[in-house]
Amino acid sequence: MEAAPLGRTGIAIGRVGFGCAAIGGYDYGAADDRESLAAAQAALDAGVTFFDTADVYGLGHAEEVLGRALAGRVSDVVVATKVGVRWDASGRTTRDLSPAWVVEALEGSLKRLGVDCIPLYQLHWPDPATPLAETLAALERCREAGKIRHLGCCNFPLELVEAAQASGRLESVQVPLSLAQGEWVSAASACVSRWGMSVLCYNSLAQGLFGGRYHGSTTFSSDDLRSRSTLFQGGQKEHNLAILERVRVVAARLDRSPAEVAIRWVLDQPSVTCAIAGARRAEQVQQNVRAAGWRLTAADAHYLSEG
Repeated sequence: MEAAPLGRTGIAIGRVGFGCAAIGGYDYGAADDRESLAAAQAALDAGVTFFDTADVYGLGHAEEVLGRALAGRVSDVVVATKVGVRWDASGRTTRDLSPAWVVEALEGSLKRLGVDCIPLYQLHWPDPATPLAETLAALERCREAGKIRHLGCCNFPLELVEAAQASGRLESVQVPLSLAQGEWVSAASACVSRWGMSVLCYNSLAQGLFGGRYHGSTTFSSDDLRSRSTLFQGGQKEHNLAILERVRVVAARLDRSPAEVAIRWVLDQPSVTCAIAGARRAEQVQQNVRAAGWRLTAADAHYLSEG
């Protein structure tokens, strides 16, 4: 597995990561825990060393499943989770990076993951109601107590990354980046050049669009976020279907799967450290990791990007 540095930590992570949003059984339809555990085991067997989750995925369930999957192996990998979206008994979510909440949420994540220290703790979404310096001060105290090793952020625009770096060292920024979502490339590049951060990319398969099974007639249940996602609606859907067709053309020519080609395109972006690809089944993991270890030609990369 290709590896790259995680910020300035001295830690190296595999360039294809295991994303845990779908194994929570929330937002991507129901999940089978047995299949999820098998998928995580397949990732370990394939040399995946970066596992990315969030406390809100499955309202805590994804962390619990990941903790079970990594039991006895957690020291072999880098586990990253996120804080900043809290939920109530009805499942309603709100953004919250208040000092009191992030400390409470951290304790919950430690318990669900079954660890004493989280290698990478990420601010999930901006919270306009809370001064960022107060959040980072609270988390720095947690880091000094040995409960966090490193900090990162997710979905932060460049100006907020700059504000965060003024209050404490962040090692990574996580952004949605795929052939269907290239608007973060410029900000990601700035994070690398200005602060030496790692760029971790989620939605590498555009919420499964480029996984190889999607067709224009595919429908999703009401409990699946893709039934509401702009990636699968209106003019954006038609645009993305055209990209998908180009992905399939390149995949056929290279004797690779569409997922391999789509993830490889992300990995070939100059600023990208790791492409995070979600999976609920072992065969999906095995397909995703085959994106490592090769490169697209300049001609294929141009064809995928420009048509």
